[in-house]
Amino acid sequence: MDQGEVEDVLALAAQWHASGEGVAIATVTETWGSSPRPAGSQMAVSTTGRMAGSVSGGCIEGAVAEAAQRSIAERRPQWLDFGVTNERAWEVGLACGGKVKVFVEPLA
Repeated sequence: MDQGEVEDVLALAAQWHASGEGVAIATVTETWGSSPRPAGSQMAVSTTGRMAGSVSGGCIEGAVAEAAQRSIAERRPQWLDFGVTNERAWEVGLACGGKVKVFVEPLA
């Protein structure tokens, strides 16, 4: 993800937050094996269901969005750890096995 893409996600999140929406930012902190997005990739999620950016190219984003909603409601950050074996990789949309760690934090 290039710097412009990161800034766009953060700018949108700031706009949503300024308009009164609850917002959380999810950031890929670590990857291993098959991972569509590198560490540092970000996704913003609002309480009204808006999303910007990407942490996985789609394969885990639903779970991350749900976790973001919980983080906003509970006002607590959380760590998410997704992993899959090579044998189960195709079932969840990864071409081969891998791990992705994501940190989700609500904007204050």
